[in-house]
Amino acid sequence: MNTSIALPAVMTADIAVRAKAQLLQSMQALPRGQEVVLEASGVQSFDSAGLALLLACRRAAVAQGRSLTVVQWPASLRALAQMYGILPLLDPQAALQP
Repeated sequence: MNTSIALPAVMTADIAVRAKAQLLQSMQALPRGQEVVLEASGVQSFDSAGLALLLACRRAAVAQGRSLTVVQWPASLRALAQMYGILPLLDPQAALQP
């Protein structure tokens, strides 16, 4: 069973350091080897620091030997990740879609 970790409603430069610490702590609390699933439906405000936050979570997951997937993307956040070319890193299913 995968337990998802809810992303914060605001993912901007103003809160990135605090949010990163909280997300990494939540990831550490998952059972060893469990996939990291970040649930993004509650994200309301973000900037490129939000994408950097997601990439930091991915790096931490890989360092722990885990996979990471972001689910329930708000359309605008997904579009920004696509524009930056990082969507397949954060949503492996996106790489399978044309």
